[in-house]
Amino acid sequence: MVGEVALDKLLADSKPRLLSGEYVFCSIPANRYGDKVELNPLASYQEDEGLSLLLPKDQADSEGLKYSSTLRGITLSVHSSLEAVGFTAAVTRKLADKGIPANVIAAHYHDHIFVPTDQAALALKLLVEN
Repeated sequence: MVGEVALDKLLADSKPRLLSGEYVFCSIPANRYGDKVELNPLASYQEDEGLSLLLPKDQADSEGLKYSSTLRGITLSVHSSLEAVGFTAAVTRKLADKGIPANVIAAHYHDHIFVPTDQAALALKLLVEN
């Protein structure tokens, strides 16, 4: 199944869905990841400074990992192509216009946006409005 590339269709069919729970971004030194193999991050990315992890807040708390903010996730349920042009820009612009920061993760089938917990309801409302 090939993902959608037409921007107007992506925006019309985005079907945003709020994920349950709170999430946080943490970083651990790459040489310490072996100590944390039991972690099951929602996402990870190796940066020069360490391994960035997107974890459920409860898990980060139980592991004593530091983070700066709590987030809620919104999945855009439309199957977007990784080659679509302007989709995340249009979505994040809508949020930025209302002062909502957005951390976007583009995965194989969907785009996922993580926004501050206290702004999640407004972000979802804005995205549902199209």
